[in-house]
Amino acid sequence: MSDLSFTPTSSIFEQREALLEEWTPDELVGRDDELNRYHAALQPVINNESPSNIFLYGKSGVGKTAATRYLLNALERDAADVDGLDLHTIEINCDGLNSSYQAAVALVNELRDPANQISNTGYPQASVYQFLFEELDKVGGTVLIVLDEVDHIRDDSLLYKLPRARSNGDVTDAKLGVIGISNDLDFRAQLSSKVRSSLCEKEVSFSAYDAGELQLVLQQREAVAFQNGVLDDGVVEMCAAYGAKDSGDARQALDLLLEAGDLARENNDELVTEYHVKQARRRLQTDQVVEGIRNYSDHGQLVLYALTLLAEQGETPARTKDILAAYEQVANENGMNPVSLRSVRDYLGELDQLGIISSTEYNRGKGGGKYKEHDLEQSISSVKTGLSELLDATP
Repeated sequence: MSDLSFTPTSSIFEQREALLEEWTPDELVGRDDELNRYHAALQPVINNESPSNIFLYGKSGVGKTAATRYLLNALERDAADVDGLDLHTIEINCDGLNSSYQAAVALVNELRDPANQISNTGYPQASVYQFLFEELDKVGGTVLIVLDEVDHIRDDSLLYKLPRARSNGDVTDAKLGVIGISNDLDFRAQLSSKVRSSLCEKEVSFSAYDAGELQLVLQQREAVAFQNGVLDDGVVEMCAAYGAKDSGDARQALDLLLEAGDLARENNDELVTEYHVKQARRRLQTDQVVEGIRNYSDHGQLVLYALTLLAEQGETPARTKDILAAYEQVANENGMNPVSLRSVRDYLGELDQLGIISSTEYNRGKGGGKYKEHDLEQSISSVKTGLSELLDATP
C-alpha cells in the first residue's frame, strides 16, 4: 500500500478559510443598496426607540444572513456607547422547526441556562409562549429576535404573537423587534393579512448578485485566501461569470473558486488557472444541484417533486397545467395550502434558470395557443437526493 501520511503544504492558499461561508469579512461588498435600506430600518434601535419589525427576502446565497450579522454586529458595537440603550439579539434558524410551537421552544432554550431547558413536547402551546414572554421580560431592554429561514414555520401563530407581544401586554419590560429572513419569494404572500401588516413593517428585498457584484465578493476573499501571484488572469472573472449565470449565488461562486484552488493544490500546480475552474465546475455541479434543491423553498420543492413523480411515470415532458395538478395533490398530502398557478409558473421558471429542469415554450397558433412543457434536466436520483428531507417527511 502506498504511503498515505499527511504533510503540510504552503503553496496556493494563505488562509483557505476566507473562502468558506462562515468567514465574516470586515466589510460587506456588492450589497450597497440592500445594506442602506436595512440600515435605515434598524435606525430606531440606536435612537432607543421601539424597533421596527423587518422582513428580508431573496433567493439562497444572496447575502441576507451575512448582511444581518454584519449590521447587527455594528449595531451592538455602537449601542454600547449610547446611554440608556440595553440591546440584546437572539438568532435561531428555523430549518427543521416546522411549527410555531417548535420555534417558540427553540427561543425559550436560547434564552435559558443550559440546565433549565424545556423539551419539544409535553407543554400546552400557551405555556410555551408564557415561558418565552417571561424570559424576554427578564432580559429587558431592546431585544431583536432573528428568525432565519422563517418560511419553514408552517403556521402563523408565533409570527402573529411576537410582533404584537408588547402592545398586547404579553411583555412589559422589553421592546421587541422581529427580523424574519426568507428564501421563499412567495412566503410573504402566503401570510395572513394581520401577520403581514406587523411582521413586514419594513421590507428589504435582496436580488441575485450580477457578475460585477460577484467579482467584488471574490476579489475581497481571494486577497486573503490565496498566496500572492497564484491566481492566473481571468480566474476570478470566470468564477463570477459562472456564478451569475447559474444562480447569482455568492456561495456557489466561492465554492467554485475554493474547489479550483483545491484542484491546483492536489495536482501540485503552481498556478490556479481557468482550466482548474472548468474542472471544478464539473465536479461541483451535481453537488450544487443537490444542495440547491435542499435550500429551495418548501413549495418550490413540492413543485419539483410533482415533476419528478411525472418523470417516474414516463409522463414528461409535462405541461404546466399537469404539473399544477400533481403539485396541488402533494401539497394537500403534506398539509400545505397550494400556492397559485402564477407562483407555480414562477417556481418552474426559477428551476429552469438553476438548470434543474428544462422548459420549452410552444405556440400552436390561434387554435392551439401558447403553452410550456417541462422536463428534468438532472437525473431522478440527484433530484431525489436533494428532496430527501421532504420525501422523509411526506406521509
